[in-house]
Amino acid sequence: MELLAPAGDLERLKINLLYGADAVYFGGKKYSLRANASNFGISEIKEACDFAHKLGKKVYLTLNIVFHNEDLEGLNEYIDEVVNCGIDAFIISDPFIINYIVTKYPQVEAHLSTQNSTTNKDTVKFFEEQGIKRVVLAREVSLDEMKEIIDDTGVDVEVFIHGAMCTFYSGRCCLSNYVTNRDSNRGGCAQICRFAYAMEEDDGDVKFTMATKDLNLSRHIKELMDINVTSLKVEGRMRSHYYLATVIGAYRKIIDYYYDDMDDEAYLLEQYRILDRVANRETSSHYLKKKADHTDQYYTGRQELSNQDYLGLIKSYDVQKHLLIISERNYFKVGDEVEIFTPEGNTHSFVIEKMYDENDEEIEVARHPEEIIKIAVDIPFAVSEYSMMRIKG
Repeated sequence: MELLAPAGDLERLKINLLYGADAVYFGGKKYSLRANASNFGISEIKEACDFAHKLGKKVYLTLNIVFHNEDLEGLNEYIDEVVNCGIDAFIISDPFIINYIVTKYPQVEAHLSTQNSTTNKDTVKFFEEQGIKRVVLAREVSLDEMKEIIDDTGVDVEVFIHGAMCTFYSGRCCLSNYVTNRDSNRGGCAQICRFAYAMEEDDGDVKFTMATKDLNLSRHIKELMDINVTSLKVEGRMRSHYYLATVIGAYRKIIDYYYDDMDDEAYLLEQYRILDRVANRETSSHYLKKKADHTDQYYTGRQELSNQDYLGLIKSYDVQKHLLIISERNYFKVGDEVEIFTPEGNTHSFVIEKMYDENDEEIEVARHPEEIIKIAVDIPFAVSEYSMMRIKG
């Protein structure tokens, strides 16, 4: 079963693949629904494909905005160009693009985006007849509905398992456009559902807010495997490097746990704990087992506190001097218990006893983001690129 990760830029793509994703999805400079992400130019798409394919992994390009007439100029030429870069599939929602890709480029798969809000098996069968190889189901589909779709069709099914949820059906929201003139269906979502609104009957001190809690299906992976879901998708093309490394790394371990027939509940509980800590919002399984209700939503009074677990990106490890060199991200000090984790899944916990600044002066506290810090520690494994350090929870 595929683990599919989001990439807002080339560095995020590399982190996802190194931490265990089987495939990545991202948008180009045009036609993508995450206009505020860095996204990929043609040369970067080529580099992304080359990097992924050397690892035996796949690359999917989003082409899933709701197209207006003005968006069509140069579209066919753009599709031709990115196909030549080596992408493995397009994620699309507009039927006319499906026909173009299936007819002209049968070697590249066409995946139906969640922007189409597909919730039933007959719709899946219809798009299967149009040449769609995979359907990204709407987030509102239950486990039982997923099973029925999989059993009754020949299409691969992809489902979201982690990340932010849309308050409305994906692809059907016009509130952002109405309030801010930014079209959520053409890449400009202003996240209106997370705004704080003044209430007419109030004196202005209390604001009304509404938003969904984040999705977290980590405790239901075995159930998704049992019904033959093809791909597990993580949301978050604009999330931090630390978030992606942590989430993808944890899901990699959970998936492998079941494929390897492991029997260690404490191991699973540790992955759940890591996932519960990494984000600043509460999470829910939403529609998977029931109709979503008020317990899956935030209303007035919610708090979203910034996570401070991420301490630094590891730049290198001096084996002779036993010095860990990191670029600091958050405050830490001598006496803190911390943990190193690597893309290979290795972890090492220790208490900071001595550390130095970049001038080799001994210090007690690291309090300046991006500062280079050297920590005395004996690490029992190779520390590879994109390894990170966090608070030991």
